[in-house]
Amino acid sequence: MSDLNKLGLAEARDLLRKGETTSVELTESCLSAIDAADALNAFVHKTPEIALERAKAADARIAEGDAPAMCGLPIGIKDLFCTKGVDSQAASRILEGFKPEYESTVSQNLVDAGAVMLGKLNMDEFAMGSSNETSVYGNVVSPWRRGNDDAELTPGGSSGGSASAVAADLCLAATGTDTGGSIRQPAAFTGITGIKPTYGRCSRWGVVAFASSLDQAGPMTKNVRDAAIMLEAMCSHDPKDSTSADLAVPNFEAMLTGDIKGKKIGIPKEYRMDGMPGEIEKLWSDGAEMLKAAGAEIVDISLPHTKYALPAYYVIAPAEASSNLARYDGVRYGHRATLAQGDGITEMYEKTRAEGFGPEVQRRVMIGTYVLSAGFYDAYYNRARRVRTLIKKDFEDVFAAGIDAILTPATPSAAFGLGEMTDADPVQMYLNDVFTVTVNLAGLPGIAVPAGLDKQGLPLGLQLIGRPWEEGDLLNTAYALEDAAGFVAKPAKWW
Repeated sequence: MSDLNKLGLAEARDLLRKGETTSVELTESCLSAIDAADALNAFVHKTPEIALERAKAADARIAEGDAPAMCGLPIGIKDLFCTKGVDSQAASRILEGFKPEYESTVSQNLVDAGAVMLGKLNMDEFAMGSSNETSVYGNVVSPWRRGNDDAELTPGGSSGGSASAVAADLCLAATGTDTGGSIRQPAAFTGITGIKPTYGRCSRWGVVAFASSLDQAGPMTKNVRDAAIMLEAMCSHDPKDSTSADLAVPNFEAMLTGDIKGKKIGIPKEYRMDGMPGEIEKLWSDGAEMLKAAGAEIVDISLPHTKYALPAYYVIAPAEASSNLARYDGVRYGHRATLAQGDGITEMYEKTRAEGFGPEVQRRVMIGTYVLSAGFYDAYYNRARRVRTLIKKDFEDVFAAGIDAILTPATPSAAFGLGEMTDADPVQMYLNDVFTVTVNLAGLPGIAVPAGLDKQGLPLGLQLIGRPWEEGDLLNTAYALEDAAGFVAKPAKWW
């Protein structure tokens, strides 16, 4: 069977179990696709030897009848996840040459489930960015094009390598991380599905930290069923992560019935932003009608503190980043600057960080250090934390009133061109997260589902926000939306 790399997880799993293909064949198909797609710059550390070794082991496991759902399925791993013996740089020069002696809990869970790692995926440096233009490896390019225009487009960020690789069929699925929308925004930009689970559902151990109270791993897949399959494999309680929830992980796939009759879907009035493109407005309205036609009740709701979410996020996230990134000093691992005669430890810190961190990371570390400094801690950081509590309460009140899920746009626009935002105010780039950051601040699950194309033929996504720990119910609502939207568009191959 040709084009095995174009399969989704569920399709490939079923073929493996029927004996109609092998993991080695699937893996070789993906490896060939990866080698032919260097123009996308999605895979930055290829691991074909590891992939084929794991594929052979998976085939043996399947033959013995010991095959979890992910067994034998080739996937990509975002460069933020530590993988034993394989470069794990978080797309930063400061971690150049770092090969961990341990495996992150999430990637270990996938190894244990028999998944096949094809390699490490490009991303924004330390997950800081919305366009995958801050990576030490260079920009990731989206497989999509605007009409007949050859301009290179962003796949979104920070999980841009994951999004581009899944959309271009270089792998069957990929891991991503989401601190303020970094799974959902790139998924929407590239016409794939991405879910950020409830904070604490996936272990953060072994995932390079950006903002510890916001970061959460999740799957990026070709459809909702695949997201359910992969999310179950990624989740677990982890004693090594104090924020990991000691809760049983349900069989998410078994919960995909498509029946949402009687479910109450909230439409928050605060998400109707000034200057929102008409195409986004129409997509949102159409999505609500699709869910209504499927039997859901559409309810107008209010989340009054939404307008404060973005400024609160861009105080809290840099503050936590400045604390987390203080460990990168050139002493024990990663990049160390060349020192001049007479330089001491202070000069080593300064020169190493100046060389190792890119401009966006430096900007956020400076902001974070500023808002945590003695004179500004209460004025900025503590105030942002209080706003965060109010945002969380807005959602709690809505869910307590009987709302099952909330429907919003995923992004304020379709994908923009690489370099188009270079001269813009950094705040303009931060506005890409306007619909997604509230979910991280409140620790809720959120999923982006492709729902249409804009007039230039680019994907547009809708976001569903669910109740905490009810990813199964959220996935089922997304499954109904996916079915109604009928999105099947794929990028025309140019690479």
